[in-house]
Amino acid sequence: DEAFSSGGYPYDKKLKRSIYESELSRLNLELVKLQAHQQKTGQRVMIIFEGRDAAGKGGTINAFRAYLNSRHARTVALTKPTETEQGQWYFQRYVEHFPTSGDLVMFDRSWYNRAGVEPVMGFCTPEQHTHFLKQVPKFEKLLVDEGIAFFKIWLNVGQEMQIKRFHDRRHNPLKSWKLSPIDLKALGQWDDYTSARDQMLEATHTRTAPWTVVRSNDKKRARLNAIRHVLTKLNYEGKDPEAIGRPDRKIIGQG
Repeated sequence: DEAFSSGGYPYDKKLKRSIYESELSRLNLELVKLQAHQQKTGQRVMIIFEGRDAAGKGGTINAFRAYLNSRHARTVALTKPTETEQGQWYFQRYVEHFPTSGDLVMFDRSWYNRAGVEPVMGFCTPEQHTHFLKQVPKFEKLLVDEGIAFFKIWLNVGQEMQIKRFHDRRHNPLKSWKLSPIDLKALGQWDDYTSARDQMLEATHTRTAPWTVVRSNDKKRARLNAIRHVLTKLNYEGKDPEAIGRPDRKIIGQG
């Protein structure tokens, strides 16, 4: 299999596709069991996926959703706020997408835009950024106190791998839609994004709503371990710990 490096990645080779598909199949079955349990009990689950551009957020979400009933497993990927939304409480437009009884909702980027893209690109003021970081722990504590099973996943891609993925997108007509002017501008602001991420993790990694960091240079390992993490933390009827396996601590850890 192809050897690769960058971002301090702990393995010399990517996970073989045959192993990935076998393990993912077992995890998908567990996710189907989880969804059946949610429908039976009304359990609400919400996962937010954050990370730099090309970190693998969309592919990880698709791996979660592959065999789930789409009526009760939704992806939320909001565009830039409208003029009306800009005048609202910052969190307001996200709240309307929160899960109802029996739902799994996954955010492909979330309110944490204000901790990364917005301050780095100048889309918010320094005061708005600071205010956001102060508000977030209180806001997320309300979600957990409400009984929502809430997960925050940061997909961590290395700089070299990000450049490679951008190159693939630029030269593949099927993926070119994924590459935006902001993505290209971000290439020159790696250190600014790193600083914003570190500030975000320090301010918002709490006991109530901790961050889970997943190394995502190898998309296959990242997807498997993100799913394992969520399944490990939830209780549901028919749960098979052996089928889930143990999260790989070389790949996944807390913020």
